[in-house]
Amino acid sequence: MLGVSDANRGPSKPSKSQPSAEAAHSSIQKVLMSLSMLAVACAAWGLIATFVLNVLNGMYHNAQYQWTLFPNNNPGLHFLAYTTPNIQWWIAAVLFLAVLQGPMTFGLHCAELVANVIQNERQWRCATGKKGLQTATNPLKASLASPLGLVLLILKPALHWMFGLAFAPQGHGTGAMLQQVGLNMNYIQIWNLCFALIVFAILVCFSAMRRPRGPQPVTYGHLQTLANLVDEWSPVMWWGHKQDGPYCHAGTSNQPLPDVKMDCVYAGSV
Repeated sequence: MLGVSDANRGPSKPSKSQPSAEAAHSSIQKVLMSLSMLAVACAAWGLIATFVLNVLNGMYHNAQYQWTLFPNNNPGLHFLAYTTPNIQWWIAAVLFLAVLQGPMTFGLHCAELVANVIQNERQWRCATGKKGLQTATNPLKASLASPLGLVLLILKPALHWMFGLAFAPQGHGTGAMLQQVGLNMNYIQIWNLCFALIVFAILVCFSAMRRPRGPQPVTYGHLQTLANLVDEWSPVMWWGHKQDGPYCHAGTSNQPLPDVKMDCVYAGSV
């Protein structure tokens, strides 16, 4: 009757709600912290770009700015300029963009870990439903049925696309001869990316901090906890009350089980 975060508890009465994924896994706390730091870093990047453009270049009163999703005629920061473009410039540009985009890519991959843990718990909690828990499921179907998984499926490429909008290569020359190349940093698009990262971090944090309802203990994909809670394996399983006594017993069965008794004390293991 104990969830993944209740290893040191003895016999107890069922709880009406269970710990969140953030409270049960210390690694998820680190993921949420990294996503928050990613949004803060993007905001700092936007502030620096805005300061350099508007203050150091003295363009605050000399240009009109328009908030837009796509780059337009808004002034930008021109850097990595090179008069005779060659392979060294392309290598420097690729490495520069990789260094900036790398932390965001890593953070988005870590967010997938949160989605997988929540998806595993969502699947496990089907054991108290009418149809029971199907032990053999289609992983693609399960992923598409997960709200956070769908959000990640849409936002991951969208965030990388928005990062690409923040930079634009520029070149100047005569005829077919390219004489100068450089990168243009569009600070309006940097702020667009920042706002999108903030919304993304809030969604992931909300999902990870949401507490599942009901007395069924949480597992969040923890194999040892599942082994403790499952005492009968079958293609379709139900979890619920199985035996009365001084310490009641809850477990799984290949047939629907009655709900656990909220006023009874259940043993710490099945």
